[in-house]
Amino acid sequence: MFDPVIAPSGTLLGLLQRGRGDGTLHALTAPRAEALAALHHCVLRDPRHDWQVENRSLYYARLCLDLDGGLDEIEAHLFDVEDVFDTDESRTGLALAVLGHLASYGRQDALNLLRRYAASGSNWAWALDELALRDDDAGLRALAEPVLARFATDPEGEAELATVVRDAFEPRPWRLWADDPRPHVSTRVRAAHEAGCFDRWQRQMSPGGPRPGWSVSAVLEWAQQGVERGAALHVPAARCLSAVAGPEDRPEIVRAALDGTDGARCTALRYLADRNDPEALALIERAAATGGATVVEAAVDAFERMSGPATVERARGWARRPDALGAAAGRVLACRGGTQDSDLVLGALRDAVRGEGPDAPTLWTLVDGAGRLGIVCAAPVLRHIYRETASSHLRGRCARALAATDPSFATGFAVECLWDCEEATREIAARHAETGDARVVERLRRLAADPAEEAEVQTAVRSRIGPDPASAV
Repeated sequence: MFDPVIAPSGTLLGLLQRGRGDGTLHALTAPRAEALAALHHCVLRDPRHDWQVENRSLYYARLCLDLDGGLDEIEAHLFDVEDVFDTDESRTGLALAVLGHLASYGRQDALNLLRRYAASGSNWAWALDELALRDDDAGLRALAEPVLARFATDPEGEAELATVVRDAFEPRPWRLWADDPRPHVSTRVRAAHEAGCFDRWQRQMSPGGPRPGWSVSAVLEWAQQGVERGAALHVPAARCLSAVAGPEDRPEIVRAALDGTDGARCTALRYLADRNDPEALALIERAAATGGATVVEAAVDAFERMSGPATVERARGWARRPDALGAAAGRVLACRGGTQDSDLVLGALRDAVRGEGPDAPTLWTLVDGAGRLGIVCAAPVLRHIYRETASSHLRGRCARALAATDPSFATGFAVECLWDCEEATREIAARHAETGDARVVERLRRLAADPAEEAEVQTAVRSRIGPDPASAV
């Protein structure tokens, strides 16, 4: 999947792509045709950089309901000829998830569309998962034959079916079909389930690398073999060292961290850092200065896992370094530093935004640190990241940090956060949004009564307005 093109944050499309609450608020006051066009653009061209983590489906489904939107565009997208050639689930996953939420809200047309796609679409498994949560037994039973017809009855087809049954995200349809009164359905599904269970047992019993009893040198060699194959094995290799290494092996591990092969060096650094070895920090600094990209990355990761006063003190000395270790030092202080480190964390936050933009991965930790340390001077930078980032998770972290640093949060961003696509962000808003705004009270009532809303959000809402939404004033 290619990285999506995100429109500017000041446009309706850009707001909706980001999943911001202001996107919904602007869409509800914009010309309906324009709002629906922007909504469909988002649903049919998934705007998420990490579609497996970020939420958008409930956000778009709610807006579709508010705009009384039809499903013609989604239907055309699902059943386009491209569905035959582009079978990547990211092409249709968001549209199917939106249909699932619409079906939960009682949209029969959405339920029917999911049924049709589960019977004939390439991403049928996703559609089936959506139906497993919302359809009745009769609707699911009707899909048994078209789904099973996808798998040949030869050994290869039956093995493929067993894998699908074993890995099913929502098992309800398969359990229902295993008890189907039609023998040609239930017999195949039961056999597939038994084969899948046996396969899982075989995989759990098969060896997967070094075990206790291997030597330290064998573990380090295994890690290097991973590097040569393009696989990063130093993390599991370090765990293996924990099982096979004794105090007498420390000199060998220290030598590997100092000048071993890349795989051995990465493994040894991780192992020593996890034990807060007294030489680990010096070895990490040397690796960051002399190692290749793989070793530097492993050294930085190992440093960020360390704790204790010595690590924090070393981070204070490294925080102004213009390299990866300096950036890591800023993150360590964000996680474990004290208020005396506020200037260093703020500097790292500003440098990251200036150098890498509002979507830099390092910002996640730095934003959390700004909130944890209550760095009031960070509020302008946090507001900038909040507005511009394409990551709804990072925006949620900014909202949490702003709640701790920005006195205007309750009457500003907290209000729009009530419409945000991420439930954690809506929960923050429910706890902080100023109820003097009439929109806030009405939104809190609606969230409290919405059966699709997450329990954590509704708990936060009721802490503000009481158990009876109608009593809120």
